[in-house]
Amino acid sequence: MQELFAVSLQSPAEELETLEFNKAFAPLFGDANIHRSDDDKSVNLHLNHYTGSGFKSSDLYNHGFFSAKIKLPSTYTAGIVVAFYTTNGDVFEKTHDELDFEFLGNIKGKAWRFQTNLYGNGSTSRGREERYTLWFDPCREFHRYSILWTPDKIIFYIDDVPIREIIHNEGMGGDYPSKPMSLYATIWDASDWATSGGKYKVNYKYAPFVAEFTDLTLHGCSVDPLEEFTTPRCNENDVTSTLANVTPKQRMAMTKFRQRYMYYSYCYDTLRYPIALPECVIDPLLRVQFKDTGRLKFGGKRRSYSQRRSKIARDGEQGRRNGPRASHARQWRTSGQVQARRIQVARYTNGIYDIYQ
Repeated sequence: MQELFAVSLQSPAEELETLEFNKAFAPLFGDANIHRSDDDKSVNLHLNHYTGSGFKSSDLYNHGFFSAKIKLPSTYTAGIVVAFYTTNGDVFEKTHDELDFEFLGNIKGKAWRFQTNLYGNGSTSRGREERYTLWFDPCREFHRYSILWTPDKIIFYIDDVPIREIIHNEGMGGDYPSKPMSLYATIWDASDWATSGGKYKVNYKYAPFVAEFTDLTLHGCSVDPLEEFTTPRCNENDVTSTLANVTPKQRMAMTKFRQRYMYYSYCYDTLRYPIALPECVIDPLLRVQFKDTGRLKFGGKRRSYSQRRSKIARDGEQGRRNGPRASHARQWRTSGQVQARRIQVARYTNGIYDIYQ
């Protein structure tokens, strides 16, 4: 894993069973753009002039481990978002929970970036975003991305490296995801905000854009969210307890990753959150590296607080008038598309993205 993570770590997903698509997943939207392998263990999601595409797990899970090996589109990918996430927005539209990996495309010659996020009980006005770069090229080969969700903690992994850990704090209240969720994967046109705040759009001259998924893993207790009925003989503590242990070597690797590759964190964004949210654990070394906007200190002229807030307000108003819901209405017609897009519109119109583009 290059010199940064030279120590050999045990991936939490290596010993888990991988699933065939038709046994655990179903198309979400853009069926014609979903291409499955002959053995049904891999699936490619395409984005073209007409639509993106996506799939979701057939069941909802009351906590669990969700994982896949993913290879992202290459060349010019500005405006594209590839998402790998859990949510229950189709069941609890106004009080949904969510855990995200969102990969943000870029112009030719510039690397992909990505963000992680979580929401509980519809708390989209209190986003908990972190943004990062990668130590490898995600277009050249597959890498495993995993989400562990237990009643006590949430861990995001890349391969065998835990890159983010959220410990359940009572102060979070309903903001900690607590209701059963399904696993989703999508590729879609997010020209309005994904690259430099919408400056660079999707260029369909390079279409189709293809995100590849393989070795899909769902390790958890399936549940009926309305009846709160868990699969018989399934103990969620047995399912997730061993996966929740972070070894000293893994913790060291996580610290190195966050020091070198994280370039935004809401915990250090004192303009957005003058008082850090309750789960934030402030690292003194990272505190020195970040501005009051939560971004790394790169030098150069800084805008005043009032200037930033004015731009956020203008962009938010523009998003409400001309944002994703208007410009891509034709592309997002099915219930699955609307559900996935509704969440992104809510975030965009809150003016969040401008702060840390």
